[in-house]
Amino acid sequence: MELIHSLVLVFNVVSALAVIVLVLMQHGKGADMGAAFGSGSAGSLFGSSGSANFLSRSTAVCATLFFATCLALVFMTSPRQTASLGVMGDVKQDAVVQQPASAPAQNKIPE
Repeated sequence: MELIHSLVLVFNVVSALAVIVLVLMQHGKGADMGAAFGSGSAGSLFGSSGSANFLSRSTAVCATLFFATCLALVFMTSPRQTASLGVMGDVKQDAVVQQPASAPAQNKIPE
């Protein structure tokens, strides 16, 4: 179980770093005007719109992986709870004090 926990934690950190890098690589909404003056990605590896499409899809995949590993870590590290009847019904059976069957009489008058 510890090995699975470590692997999920590694995937969580790697996916978080990948999301950070992919978000920083993407252009903002104001980058379209700069692309018209020659600083765009028209001659890039993915073409003029292929880069944005590839980066947005890979960011979505990494973000989904990040959220899935976060949920897995929460479920793996949370303590196991037994069935409870609620706040008022959660009375422990050990807390009930039982008196012995042969209790001595308290009000005996000595003769």
